[in-house]
Amino acid sequence: MTRWTASQIPDQTGRVAVVTGANGGLGLVTALELARRGAEVVLACRDVARGREAAAGIEAGVPAARVDVARLDLADLASVRAFADAFPHDRLDLLVNNAGVMALPHRTTADGFETQFGVNHLGHFALTGLLLPRVLATPGARVITVSSFAHVLGNIDIHDLNSEQGYRRWTAYGRSKTANLLFTHELARRLAAAGSDVVAASAHPGYSATNLTTAGPAMEGRHTLRRLMRLADRAVAQTAEAGALPTLYAATAPGVRPDSFTGPSFLMWRGAPAPSWRAPWTLDDRASARLWAESERLTGVRYEGLKR
Repeated sequence: MTRWTASQIPDQTGRVAVVTGANGGLGLVTALELARRGAEVVLACRDVARGREAAAGIEAGVPAARVDVARLDLADLASVRAFADAFPHDRLDLLVNNAGVMALPHRTTADGFETQFGVNHLGHFALTGLLLPRVLATPGARVITVSSFAHVLGNIDIHDLNSEQGYRRWTAYGRSKTANLLFTHELARRLAAAGSDVVAASAHPGYSATNLTTAGPAMEGRHTLRRLMRLADRAVAQTAEAGALPTLYAATAPGVRPDSFTGPSFLMWRGAPAPSWRAPWTLDDRASARLWAESERLTGVRYEGLKR
């Protein structure tokens, strides 16, 4: 793969995109670049006020941008359903499952799920399933789910998806990112079996400077650790603009393969988008099918258009 930059994003005029967590960080950069290329972008944000500020910033930089803001709280399945029910478009060319949380102290979602598993995986699983009819109705659509190189920290435990047998924040994060990759693996397989041309793929940003790294310490009032994380971000992390490139590549570049995993080229850490290594357990057909079945049971969302 030759070095790829945002300037190579193909024209997106006429396409409709949803980017979760688009009010800041990687999601904001992703939404901005898609809007710059002509896509109509829905910024799906938990905090609508911050989403509107982000939209105003995009419009200031790209006066012709077509952006909308809609509330989406991935920690509340009722909010996910409300977002899907209110979605005003008959088509959906691009769904970017970007929002996430990392290494938080133990918390649970509105539906009682461990927060990292609930937000990073189950919320996006439900959202994708509820929007699937629009995706399937759109030729050449893509579903891009943002994982992490930290998926290597933990394979899922199908018998303890909510970490009820002991919570370790980084293990739980790694498991949620493994779940993202297993979800993409199974979604790609089911789309192929259905004869659909929709591409399901994954990406990761390497180590990028966003507020994801400081959210956990901030929640616990660990101000020294928060400052140290900020210093580390400045010293060794790449920018959010660089970190969003693998997602933008997976979302828009020609020839992206189903179930591919794109990340930074240098040690999965930084650099231009390139095919990324992934742990073997993220390609386990049996594990992906079992996680899918459990995710349908836990969320109550059935992928009616895609039978096993």
